[in-house]
Amino acid sequence: MESTVVMINLLGAIALLLFGLAQVKDGVSRAFGAKLRTGLATGTRSTLRSFVSGFIATVALQSSTATALMVSSFIERSLVNPRMAQVVLLGANVGTAVTAWIVAAGIGWLSPLLIFAGLILYRAGSTARQGGGVALIGIGLMLLSLHLLDAATGPIRHSPALAAFVTLLDNAWPVALAFSAAIAALSSSSLAAIMLVLSLASTGTVSPSLTVILVLGANLGGAIPPVLASIGGTPAARRVTLGNLLTRAAGCLIAMPLADLNAGWLAHLSLSPERLPVDAHLAFNIVLAILAWPFSKSQSKLMARVIPDSAEPVDGPKYLDDHELSTPVVALASATREVLAVGDIIERMLLDCSDAFEKTDASKLRDIPSLERRVDKLQQEVKLYLSKLGRDGLDEANARRSIIIIDYAINLEHIGDIIEKGLAEQINKKIANGLSFSSDGYAELMKLFTLTINNLRIAQTIFVTRDFNLARQMMEVKVEVRRMEKQSSERHLERLRDGRPDSLRTSSLHLDLLRDLKRVNAHIISVAHPILDESGLLIESRLRPAAE
Repeated sequence: MESTVVMINLLGAIALLLFGLAQVKDGVSRAFGAKLRTGLATGTRSTLRSFVSGFIATVALQSSTATALMVSSFIERSLVNPRMAQVVLLGANVGTAVTAWIVAAGIGWLSPLLIFAGLILYRAGSTARQGGGVALIGIGLMLLSLHLLDAATGPIRHSPALAAFVTLLDNAWPVALAFSAAIAALSSSSLAAIMLVLSLASTGTVSPSLTVILVLGANLGGAIPPVLASIGGTPAARRVTLGNLLTRAAGCLIAMPLADLNAGWLAHLSLSPERLPVDAHLAFNIVLAILAWPFSKSQSKLMARVIPDSAEPVDGPKYLDDHELSTPVVALASATREVLAVGDIIERMLLDCSDAFEKTDASKLRDIPSLERRVDKLQQEVKLYLSKLGRDGLDEANARRSIIIIDYAINLEHIGDIIEKGLAEQINKKIANGLSFSSDGYAELMKLFTLTINNLRIAQTIFVTRDFNLARQMMEVKVEVRRMEKQSSERHLERLRDGRPDSLRTSSLHLDLLRDLKRVNAHIISVAHPILDESGLLIESRLRPAAE
């Protein structure tokens, strides 16, 4: 009976840890999700920035799996270079190790304070504050779970059964490695496995060498969930997650025979033997990052050969299924996913234009026409699909959602036209004629490019979540875009009056790019109109009422 109670307490403590992790991830996503995605997508232009981006995203989300899946989604849309994606995951691995090190730092007394502060923030009005409150509550629960883990392992510290089990593992390192990897994979968290190893190590029955082996297993198992989650994805996404798994596996194979040596070295440096698991976890990931970093390019090429590109056409819709038309809710969800994919293509087109403008590289624009054709085809397929759905009649809520999906698809198609026939042509003209903008004009246009891409990412979130606060924030951005466009035009005219040669040569290009970026933003921001209209916050005219 006592063993049953101990097992229930142990499982409950682990469950609380996993729940806390989920709350942190959910809270941070709600509070900073768009900024994190933007930072991760734009912070991969060099290996160092990629490493730091992966590290920061994982520390914020408390999940290297979440970071891996996020990077995989960018890979699917060709927004991140495969080599940079591998480096991002090296940073994510170090990030999750630092998280474990901090959680185990003996700050459990902060748990009640964090939960209390999180509850206060959660009751605040804004989405960002509520998300921050949920994240603080999650951190508090994680710290509380460590206290419960310590209490749960108390009765078994001197258990003969535990001693026999540990002896078995100590004499069979491959079994110990597989045991720890299975725990990490089943819980979808290497942190949970490390915390369990930390609790076992505190009993004093686990040798330093076995501790290192269990830590290696947790690292190996933590790389398995992203691989499983990306099985249905594109070959590019599968390469990244499988490459990360193979990197960790190679690290484990190298470190496993040296477990005795590594344990002695770490025990000598460790401030306390009880912290050996988190010290070993951090040391392993730092050393692995240092060793694997130089081979990231070779690894990405190897994975391209292991998982070749699919020969299947990618131009058609991926999520529209006529069999789902009999269930409107499911069909609308599929149409939403398809339109989100169209938004991802538009994002890639904007990024290509931004890169071409920044780097004066016309090759960045070569895919724009084919991408625009895909946008046209997909939005037409969505409209036809939803027209079939409406033939048998829809209730008011589903009919309204159908119209919103179609409107957003049409706006994205308009954006694609503006990019191909406007932005891309203007940038091509700049490159072909060897024109250079003034430093001020260039900075103004790049700032508007960046804002436009960020606005599209927020619009994608609004389209799915229909978040009122984000919609209101988006409408406020509309005023900012109008102000930036007007201010840049006025400054450009001032430079013309001053006789600046670079401004004279690029005058029409500057004004045309400003106009097109403003038009793109107008279509992006329209995603907020239905939400605010339902709340009665929109008026039909921007004219002020005439004085009586």
